[in-house]
Amino acid sequence: MDDLTVRSIRPEDAGEVLTLQRAAFVQEAQIYGTPQLPPLTQTLDELEAELADNLGCVAVDGTRIVGAVRARHDGDLLLVGRLTIAPDQQGRGIGTRLLAAVEERGAALGATEAELFTGSLSEANLRLYRREGYVETQRVPGDDGVEQVFLRKALRA
Repeated sequence: MDDLTVRSIRPEDAGEVLTLQRAAFVQEAQIYGTPQLPPLTQTLDELEAELADNLGCVAVDGTRIVGAVRARHDGDLLLVGRLTIAPDQQGRGIGTRLLAAVEERGAALGATEAELFTGSLSEANLRLYRREGYVETQRVPGDDGVEQVFLRKALRA
């Protein structure tokens, strides 16, 4: 992880981030038995538009983006989304570093809490978020019988 740097996500990262996102979310598609997950169907144009105004970060190892996370500031809340780590880089602490980076950015803008969600079958994601201090606040049933699990964490100013 010595060569790993974390920096702001930029619209020009969209192509590489989309490739990374699709590679990472194939595992989720297998868990849920569908390739129709939003991270897999998102277009390049949609992602470029999303990144135009985003607090997210990317993790770069050398010249390769190996992780990404998106975030938006909404009043007291930091909305964290699409934490994505390259499948061959998982388990290196990249997700932890990216979460810390966006949490710090949100707190600097006045957010007092961070919120994110994942599917109820995504056990590895849930373990990471709980380990990083996120607490489950709500479960929302989906049409397919899978619940979306919402978690929150207090941020330090």
